[in-house]
Formats: sequence, structure tokens, C-alpha cells
Amino acid sequence: MSTARAFRGSNVLLRAARTRPVVALPRESRRSFTASAPSLSKFYDNWEPEGPTVKTEIPGPKSQELINKLNEVFDTRSLNMLTDYSKSSGNYIADADGNVLLDVYAQIASIPLGYNNPTLLKAARSDEMINGIINRPALGNFPPTDWADVLKSGILKVAPKGLNQVFTAMAGSDANETAFKAAFMWRRQRDRGGYNVEFTEEELQSAMENKAPGASNLSILSFRTAFHGRLFGTLSTTRSKPIHKIDIPAFDWPQATFPKLKYPLDQFAAENAAAEKAALEEVEHLIQHYHVPPAAVIVEPIQSEGGDNHASPAFFRGLREITRKHGVLLIVDEVQTGVGATGRFWAHEHWDLPHPPDMVTFSKKAQTAGYYFGNPELRPNKPYRQFNTWMGDPARALLFRAIIDEIERLDLVRHTAKVGDYLFQKLEDLAVRFPGQFENLRGKGMGTFIAFDHPNRDEFLIKAKKFGINIGGSGQSAVRLRPMLVFEEKHADILVEALEKVAKTF
Repeated sequence: MSTARAFRGSNVLLRAARTRPVVALPRESRRSFTASAPSLSKFYDNWEPEGPTVKTEIPGPKSQELINKLNEVFDTRSLNMLTDYSKSSGNYIADADGNVLLDVYAQIASIPLGYNNPTLLKAARSDEMINGIINRPALGNFPPTDWADVLKSGILKVAPKGLNQVFTAMAGSDANETAFKAAFMWRRQRDRGGYNVEFTEEELQSAMENKAPGASNLSILSFRTAFHGRLFGTLSTTRSKPIHKIDIPAFDWPQATFPKLKYPLDQFAAENAAAEKAALEEVEHLIQHYHVPPAAVIVEPIQSEGGDNHASPAFFRGLREITRKHGVLLIVDEVQTGVGATGRFWAHEHWDLPHPPDMVTFSKKAQTAGYYFGNPELRPNKPYRQFNTWMGDPARALLFRAIIDEIERLDLVRHTAKVGDYLFQKLEDLAVRFPGQFENLRGKGMGTFIAFDHPNRDEFLIKAKKFGINIGGSGQSAVRLRPMLVFEEKHADILVEALEKVAKTF
């Protein structure tokens, strides 16, 4: 889902660059060190530069030439930065003009262990990986002999509590879409009278006409400002921006209000609790009365593309209670929040749920995709009902296994929680010193999954590049931080120093 969830304002960067000449940067935006000098890393030796190097406007002349060439055959209007991956390393992203930026956007939250990670490079060169790449099994029909072992030693090794099975997929949108299908099939099996009840002839024939009863009259309930993907089912649950949905046929599915919290949280406790209570009451009303009954509710632990919107653990516990009360499934979309970024391996672990979600979808930092589940009745009652040619990618599953092993070896989840606390404190100081520029600072205690609002967000992002930082936005005004799990306190210092310089330009 990485392209589906790309920063939608990033084309502002390219448009701005195309309308002005490449000029030398002011001296204050240059850094005194160069990207060629290696720095000491807590995790790997001689892996990444000391810090950013900014030589030209971004895109610079070489990049602009390459962008023009690419634009002849590929739409570049959403381009953020044309990247030279051979020269990117660790937490740093490079371009064709020799610019090297500290990357706290990380391919839209999709890079877990840094660019050109030596451990992943070793895994990629293994015979097992080569076998998966060049033979590319159609997993539903021809799974490899070791597929169970690969799943158990990798994807299922980090399965959320209570969920011991997985359906593998290609991307985050695909993961959510297939989770929706599982929910609909589960609900109709229940309505029909049980897992082993056969379809009627009327159901079989009407399904071919896209009519009831074979085509069910069911929905998925999502939340305003949510993002779950760009396929046809997921797009009907995506509510973050009109540009995602305009002109595309959509299902008549319900949406509830996601509570909009006020910050600082401790100053608005009563108001925030009231907002969450009202949101839960709306969810329950829609489940009971919406004219297309929901089979499931899907929710992000933190609404990422929609503006980095948070809710309390109590809200999510209430949501779990309501869905169980009414026999509706709860799907937690961990595509962006999963794999350690919030200081827990899965963000929903922060909620202390008495009962696990019914399904948890994943992608991005996992470098593969799919959904976890525990209830065996979420397997369809017939083969080929939940099926496609690839059903995921063994090579990507092997890569996730290597990522998991490295996260455990380096204790990166706890590391991210610690660095996130350090970074948040520094950002709190910036918010005090630059009133109005780091508004609604949020993500305290959530690892490095941090965001704030800026009144001139797009301009802020452009200026950040000039000071050596690649950063992203979401919603209307949010600046969102998505560092890699190997982001250290020294990187936080570089980031905060650059953000301070950006703030001084406003």
C-alpha cells in the first residue's frame, strides 16, 4: 500500500521546483559535514553518513533531467524525491545530485531497518530467497514444501495475541480487501445457519447476476478521515480526501465519527472523553440501524493518512465491546502502525483488550502483507472463495522473517519506545519556543509515531528538505514523523536542529 498511502501533497515539491531556477542555498542551510564521512552506529559499523548534505535545490539539475525523462513514460506528478538507492544508507536517502537527507518519512513508513541494511542484504543473497524469487509459487495451488515452516518462523512468529493463522497478500489494500471478503463470507455462513450449510440454487444463480440473495446486502463500517486503501472495497471505507475517491463507483457503506481529540490531553480530559463516548454511541447506532448492515468495523489504531488522529485505549476497548455485543467483526488496520513503530510490535497492544481483534491487517514495514485471524470459521467453507494466483510472495515473507529476527536481536521495539520519548520531549520544547508551529503535538508514549500541525504545512515540508530532512505530511495540516526502527537519539538531535531552523524561517 505504499503508493496508495503516499503523501498527497508531495507533488507541491515538484511543482515548486519546476517553477523556479536551481539556485545556491543560503549558507545557513548548509551543514559542515559531508555524507561521505561514516558515523558510529549503535547497530552497524560504517553504515551511514554523519548527517545530511544539501548541495542543490531538490530536485537538482541531474534529478530534474531524470524526472523529465521518466515523465515521458510514467506519471511523476506525485513524485516526492527521485532517489539513488545505491547511495542511500541507514537512515539517509540520497538523490542524483549528491543531496543526502535524514529520512524520517521512510518510504511512507515502509522501511523498518534502514536502506541497504547489511543483514537484509545477506538474507536477500540466500539460496532460499533466490528460489522464492525466480520460481514465484502460486501459493494457493503450488505452495513450496517449506511454506508452513516459513510462515511459522516468520509471519506467525509475531502474530498478535489470540490470532494464530494468516492469509498472505500482496499489499495493504489487498490485505484489507481480502479481510472484508472474509468478514462477508463469515457473516453469510452464520446467517445461513452454520459453516457446513450448502448454498441454495437461488443463491448460486443470483450471485451471477450481482443480485441478492447470492450478492449479500452487507457493509463494512469505517470512520471519517480513515484510509484503508484504493481497491474497490477498501476505497469505500477510505474517507481521508476526496481526491482518493472522486469518479470511482462506491458502496453505500456507513461511516462513524472518529473522535477528534484536543491537546494537550491532560488539559482536555473531560472533553476528549465526551467526544469518544459520542463516537462509540454513533458506532452502536449505525450497527443497529444502518440500512446496509455492517458485517465488520475497520479501524486504524492511529489514523495516519487522515491526519495522524489518535484515540485513547478506552475508546478502542469500548469499540471491541460494542462489536462483540452485536456480533460484528473488528478488523484492526495495522498496515502503517504495525511492526514496532509505536513502541509495541502491534499498536493495538497499547489498548490492553480483554478480547483480541477478529482480524489484524499488516504490510509496509513487514515488506509483505496479509491479515491475521484466529477463528477457524473465518476460513471460507469452500476452496477458491478466498483465492488469487499469487496469494502473497514467498520472497517477501522470507524478508519479513529476516526483519523480525533483526528486530529481536537488536531489541528495536524497546529501542524505538525509548528514542520516541527522547524525541517527543525535544519537540515539546520546540512547541513552547515556536508557538503556533508545532500545534497539537501528539504521539506521546507511542514510540516515534509522532505528529504535529503546522499552518503552512506544505511550505514547511519543502523548507525541511533545504535543511537536510525528508519528512511527510498527512491530512490538511499534519507533519508526521515516520522514522525507521534504527533511528537513534543522535538522529533525533539532527532532526530537531533542522526543524528549529525551519521554524525560524516563518
